[in-house]
Amino acid sequence: MHSVSRGLFRLAAAVRIRSLLADGRIELVHVNEAHALTAAWLAGAHRKVPVVSSRRIGFPLQKNPLSRARYRSAQRFIANSNNVAQSLIDCGISPQRISVVNEGVEIPSPVQPAERIAARKKWNIAKDDFLFGCASAFVPEKGQQHAVEALAIVQKDFPGTRLLLAGEGRCRSEVQSLAAMLGLEGAVVIPGFVTNMREFYSALDAFVFPSEFEGLGTALQAAMVYALPVISTTRGALGEVVEHGRTALVAEPNAADFAAAMLRLLRDQTLRRQLSEAGHEEVRRRFSADRMVDNTLTVYEKVIS
Repeated sequence: MHSVSRGLFRLAAAVRIRSLLADGRIELVHVNEAHALTAAWLAGAHRKVPVVSSRRIGFPLQKNPLSRARYRSAQRFIANSNNVAQSLIDCGISPQRISVVNEGVEIPSPVQPAERIAARKKWNIAKDDFLFGCASAFVPEKGQQHAVEALAIVQKDFPGTRLLLAGEGRCRSEVQSLAAMLGLEGAVVIPGFVTNMREFYSALDAFVFPSEFEGLGTALQAAMVYALPVISTTRGALGEVVEHGRTALVAEPNAADFAAAMLRLLRDQTLRRQLSEAGHEEVRRRFSADRMVDNTLTVYEKVIS
């Protein structure tokens, strides 16, 4: 483990990478975000070993000369979804330089009744309350406001329904203000950043993911592997994770669509069970952390050879 300063345009990281490469023992450099790629490029890593760069978002690549130079230094990009891979192709990256490796999640042991009771007690959720939840950064494209507005509709028929929103971000106060304006202060719980995510998922009855833009959605995958019925959009790469009516209910990111899906889950216990079972199996089969590691090692072997 080597820690360096994040300042000075990643110069400290570049110096450390250069020193680590000096003895010739390193066969490959894998960077996990654009600033790390800048540090590797400044270190000249691409002149000594292959450089692999992960890409997890579908935003276009920057086109300034510095960015173009650093992206040329990566021998291979690992996209976390087909959607992100296509965004790289659209920016001029050759398909031969791209491998798709889906991000994965750990497969947890089943939640025990005592865990669920303790988790719901932490956030003051009554035994008979139906708790929807979402874990995501509070930024505009994550769409938490759609879930809050949907809850206001749902509560007209199911007043015991509540919503737990985990996360931090610049839009948190706006979402809190929206909940207050709709008279949902007691029904919407926003605890901030949650460190114990097993506890978070253990408390829920269902998961909602109203994202308007998503690279793949590991929080959604985690909810599915915890055997929670989920409601999700298919924006970005989410359509590669969920299948409407089989592993999830799919809705457009707006209050009316999410309210309709939430009401459908509340009224149909059999559907909840079917979605939870199918979703768990889908993630176990396609999106496990072990599968991600194996596929990443396969990319390494191809690049080095």
